[in-house]
Amino acid sequence: MFEILNIISKWAIPFLLLVIPLYGLIKKVPVYETFVEGAEEGFTTAIKIIPFLVGMMVAISVFRASGAMEVLSNILEPVTSKMGAPAEILPLAIMRPLSGSGVLGLATELMRIYGPDSFIGRLASVMQGTTDTTFFVLTVYFGSVGIKKYRYSIVTGLVADISGFIASLYICNLLFR
Repeated sequence: MFEILNIISKWAIPFLLLVIPLYGLIKKVPVYETFVEGAEEGFTTAIKIIPFLVGMMVAISVFRASGAMEVLSNILEPVTSKMGAPAEILPLAIMRPLSGSGVLGLATELMRIYGPDSFIGRLASVMQGTTDTTFFVLTVYFGSVGIKKYRYSIVTGLVADISGFIASLYICNLLFR
């Protein structure tokens, strides 16, 4: 089974790089011109999101440098410890809705200290896969396309993040403890 998956993953991108242009040629779509047009739109979008990225990075830096993350971790620690979450993982859980790259740095540090095969290392890895960067997505992507009313998206994203956190705790406690 794994051999089949390896073969598929090895050939998936070359297959798509061949099939998509061929399909466009068959449908008489100007493939190269369409590609260049899409690349130009992508560049324009990238330029538009720079202010949102800068604002988000500043807010995350202020959140961490002010000590607010430590205060929030200390407030949540009694509840999360009863759920089976080690205190070391709380900064990662708090930062995940804010920044993917920031959390990647935290997860890397946890794995360097405790090891990737430790409970904390495995929990950090599972949390990376079960939660999303909710505020980053809302700020950057919604901001770049001009969506201004995203109140329900925040609630939905945070509920999904909390659900992912609880699910990762449950699964890791079930499998790795």
